Amino acid sequence: MNQRFHPRIRVLFVCMGNICRSPTAQGVFAKHVIEEGLSHLIEIDSAGTHAYHVGEPPDARARETAQRRGIDLSLQRARRAVAEDFERFDYVLAMDKANHRALSALCPSGFEGRLRLFMDYAPQLGQREVPDPYYGGANGFEAVFDMVDAASRGLLEAIRREHLTRA
Repeated sequence: MNQRFHPRIRVLFVCMGNICRSPTAQGVFAKHVIEEGLSHLIEIDSAGTHAYHVGEPPDARARETAQRRGIDLSLQRARRAVAEDFERFDYVLAMDKANHRALSALCPSGFEGRLRLFMDYAPQLGQREVPDPYYGGANGFEAVFDMVDAASRGLLEAIRREHLTRA
């Protein structure tokens, strides 16, 4: 049997409070990873740049939107991003430019290449930021889910190309 060894790829999704966008991204990306049979190779987490909701579950609207699409976010709990995340995760993906700036300030020297905007993995959508649905209605959560789904597919393809096709 000729199997190649692949180290685990670690992905961290980050928004402001870690209760809407980043937990949705974590759940959506995890679903794609599981469907592709890659859960043994890819570790996924989420965090927030602010500590407003540490320990809380995702927003009920995010959980309901995900549940309608077959994804359970109920076990996730908000946490704050820390500098050590840049050492632990290969991809630190910010939902928007404000969180990207906050993460840049937190990032230790030498790890800047790990920080990216998540929507860069869905260039076909023409949007670089996932809008915060927190103060909007349910439609915002549906739109965020669709954006996150497209970027998750692009991210998984990039990970396959960059890490999983090497001989």
